[in-house]
Amino acid sequence: MDQLESIEERGVGAPLPAVPQPPWWLPGPHLPTVWGKLARRVPMPPTRREQWPLPDGDVMSVERLDAGPGVPRVVLFHGLEGSTRSSYARALLWAARARGWGADLVLWRTCDGAMVNRVPRAYHSGASDDADFALRRIAAEDPARPLLVVGVSLGGNVLCKWLGEQGANAPPQVRGAVAVSVPFDLARCARQIERGFARVYGRFFVRSLRAKTLAKLERFPGIVDAAALARVRTIWEFDDVVTAPIHGFRDAADYYTRCSALRFLPTVRVPTLLFNAVDDPFLPVAVLDEVRAVAATNPALRCHFPSYGGHVGFVAGAVPWAAKYWMEETVLAWGAELL
Repeated sequence: MDQLESIEERGVGAPLPAVPQPPWWLPGPHLPTVWGKLARRVPMPPTRREQWPLPDGDVMSVERLDAGPGVPRVVLFHGLEGSTRSSYARALLWAARARGWGADLVLWRTCDGAMVNRVPRAYHSGASDDADFALRRIAAEDPARPLLVVGVSLGGNVLCKWLGEQGANAPPQVRGAVAVSVPFDLARCARQIERGFARVYGRFFVRSLRAKTLAKLERFPGIVDAAALARVRTIWEFDDVVTAPIHGFRDAADYYTRCSALRFLPTVRVPTLLFNAVDDPFLPVAVLDEVRAVAATNPALRCHFPSYGGHVGFVAGAVPWAAKYWMEETVLAWGAELL
């Protein structure tokens, strides 16, 4: 175990668990990333689903893990094309349950497995209006219940944007936040996953997003240029053709500029842990240097940037058949003191 704690890891919140040694059998950034998505198997905990009407006439699905009144609760925003099938989401729900806490997995529009959405818009990295709706509803249910909000990947970007927009006006029930594997600069991340092996991730996302958009076109003809959609091969192109026009941005560059988490970090006032692996293949390392610089001027922010972990991988263990995953316990151990 690495017992060293860097200067950047000291700050708001409880002491963080020691970072385990990297697994010899998952070298580099890509194998932990792929292993965490494809090899990890986590059963779904005992939850129930609710559907909440949204102000624009759409609905939001939320997977709920019940607990008693006043008991701390974790609210989770998942990543791009995540769902109840995401192993990290299931594992975080189990980890909350093991502590006797409740939890809510907020499913972004189109990610509930049923495509029940009633309006053309979907979700994106800047959808902080949906995050605000969910958090304020959950906070109002039990004003005595403290909340820890966790955002992973795209969900982490949405969370950071929401925290920066709210400043000191976040609901008082939100005692802390953790943003994991965040694409702090959306433009640079979109370019990053067009390079080398990372293109595999980009193609996976584009296939899934394009299929959903084709399904939406059947219900809402003309919302995007179908011919242009057929030519889309990268995330940037998808955001240019689909995300931007449907959600009111001029183009992908405008969307990235207006929604990247990095620009919202200076005004965050809720104690927040920024938890990214330095070797995250979705993110140029230089971006984390910029995040460190901002965090150094904002006492509400604490950086935890271990050298390894990939993108939402964070795998440890001496052998593959006894793999261990350390993201969830790090998140909840840090948040426990705040709750």
